[in-house]
Amino acid sequence: MSHDDLQSIAEYIMPSFPARASDLGFLFGTRHGVPEFCEVAHGLWQNGMFSRLLVSGGRTGASPLAEADMIAERLVGLGLPETVLILETAATNTGENVRFGRARVAEMMDLAAIRSVVVIGKICSTRRYLMTLQRHWPGLSLSVCPVNYFCVPAERWHEHEEFRARVLSEFAKIPRYLAEGFLEEINGCPAYPQWAQIKSVAQMTALGR
Repeated sequence: MSHDDLQSIAEYIMPSFPARASDLGFLFGTRHGVPEFCEVAHGLWQNGMFSRLLVSGGRTGASPLAEADMIAERLVGLGLPETVLILETAATNTGENVRFGRARVAEMMDLAAIRSVVVIGKICSTRRYLMTLQRHWPGLSLSVCPVNYFCVPAERWHEHEEFRARVLSEFAKIPRYLAEGFLEEINGCPAYPQWAQIKSVAQMTALGR
């Protein structure tokens, strides 16, 4: 895979929407890199980037705790007041994160007052978060604080086995998710590279090594 191909994948999957002060922070649940996620979210709150933080994530794997509860416990330990948090503990995928999270926010705040959201999530899922919000919570001004917990710079994503696998997986499935109506394209992002439509997932994974 050429340098230009790698660059176009990175630009598509990890677009830059620099974090801005917003009406709401939205942390997508995870069990990977939780300390890094919490440090980023706490830092954004300290810098006045949001006054309320939605944390969405249900139970995954064998853990009895929902992702949102686990993350909230750590955030409170870092000094984030519980009153800042809005927890959604049922979602098991990104679409549910947005749909269930939006409904949970509506129980706690005036939904019409939420005009801007700063997203906190895995760097390798940046594009999908934005496209899911565009599909299920349209009309928002979006920015992103991507969390890179892979211990290599983003521009070297293809050199790290797990980072590479996650980026290529995201890249391969987005066209299918779009076709199935789970996502919606967003303005201001590069289009899906035409050359990628003729390569299989296996080919892209092998060439990315």
